[in-house]
Amino acid sequence: MKHVQWPVFAALLWGAGLTGCDRTIEGETKPAGDEPSALERRLDSAQVERGRIVYEKNCQVCHGDQGKGLPGDWRVRDADGFYPPPPLDDSAHAWHHPTAVLLEVIRDGSPAGEGKMPAWQGTLTEQDMQDVVVYIKSLWSDPVYRLWLKMERQSLEP
Repeated sequence: MKHVQWPVFAALLWGAGLTGCDRTIEGETKPAGDEPSALERRLDSAQVERGRIVYEKNCQVCHGDQGKGLPGDWRVRDADGFYPPPPLDDSAHAWHHPTAVLLEVIRDGSPAGEGKMPAWQGTLTEQDMQDVVVYIKSLWSDPVYRLWLKMERQSLEP
């Protein structure tokens, strides 16, 4: 019997772990009787509205109406080697990041060499930035928000 090399074993173990992930995406069906409980988002409606106003004034021009993005593929680098602004609804990757990372990107701009988003620190208040993040979260469907919430909770664990 041959010994399985560590990288192969690790890949198999990782793959097995993924099969147990709770990754319900829009359009995916679940067995009857396995419906998720009602999702309580706990998003402050006044904060969502303030965030919408800040978003429409400062972010919409690049990220599109209601975070739906602009025409073109946001996953393909432009002629300068930068990624275009992604949609911020649940059709792109914003929901893959915890709140702290979303705020960091707004404050500091795109990571070097990735995109052209400017740093908003000094232009927007901390409250404005937090409001925008809450507004963006309000754009996500329940299945995506549920996945994000699970990831967010894991990011806060010590």
